Amino acid sequence: MQPVISKKKPIYPIKSFLETYLLAYGREYKLPLKYFDLKHFYISTPLYDKSGKDTLWESVQYAPHDMREIYPALVEIYALLKTEGDTSIMEHLRVERVDYCTFGNTKPFRIRIINNFNDNYDYFYVKIADASRIYGLELEHILSPNRINYITSGDTLIEEHIAGIPGDVFCTRYIKSGDINPIRLAKEFVKFNERCLVKLLGDMRAYNFVVDITPDFDDVQYRIRAIDFDQQSYEGKISLYQPHFFKENRPFVELGMKLLNVETMRQYQKEERTIMAIRIRSSREQLRDLFSSMQQDDLSPPIKTNSLREDLASYYRDHSFLSCLTSADILHRSLGHVLHEGENF
Repeated sequence: MQPVISKKKPIYPIKSFLETYLLAYGREYKLPLKYFDLKHFYISTPLYDKSGKDTLWESVQYAPHDMREIYPALVEIYALLKTEGDTSIMEHLRVERVDYCTFGNTKPFRIRIINNFNDNYDYFYVKIADASRIYGLELEHILSPNRINYITSGDTLIEEHIAGIPGDVFCTRYIKSGDINPIRLAKEFVKFNERCLVKLLGDMRAYNFVVDITPDFDDVQYRIRAIDFDQQSYEGKISLYQPHFFKENRPFVELGMKLLNVETMRQYQKEERTIMAIRIRSSREQLRDLFSSMQQDDLSPPIKTNSLREDLASYYRDHSFLSCLTSADILHRSLGHVLHEGENF
């Protein structure tokens, strides 16, 4: 059965205890511009891809006097994100375009920065800061093989662009092309599925992750990377944290069913849980500080929390989940399942 995502998840504000954590771990900065400053555009036009399909993004324009303030501030923010504020890189950079997306909870702005010397470009995103997303970003940074670069400033979130082929595009154009290594791709999807379940990162439909392809000395390696972290520990059904249940991911699932047997899948699941356990042990202090903040936050309605703890108690055959009172308690217990029995963090 196709999992059903909540129609609209509320944005949870960053409270003082989470801000204290962000300051302690170098995520909180004073920025020259906030999210709502970018809302002052006077015109927008739909943005289409190379095939003429509507991307659901709009290219926005600002009045000249606003542009003279906004564009230099965006270049400064890019310098903070990339070089911790080294302004020597700013002279040859400029903002080429600002895009706005009304689809999604945080209604992000996407900034295209271009290098005047060689026309090379990069992107970053300006979003409304959502506590759920912050916790998701932090857990991804600590517990996954991927490093996450982002900064916050009060109610504003700045995120680095995560490069890769969007999962839905990969399904359409690449997965049946014959130019991929299907076994390695199927293996990576099993591992990605396991990471999402353990971290309780929900709604990993194909358009919410990318496929990163890295040439190896004799072949290629694949990494599936989440790009949307809004549904961190929010939903109430375990299936919403298991990407293989989403119909949008069916091509990846079919690949695994065709090429991997049950024993091999279990091996890959065990490998992923083992390396997550290593990451937990090496980041105990930071995880404790993160959970100290999560315990004080309200990130999911009680009806969803109760439903999820029952699902996980059944899945793991572990009744201790039933004593969890918050989404933070449930996530803590979930991570505990990758450690040795009796071990904590």
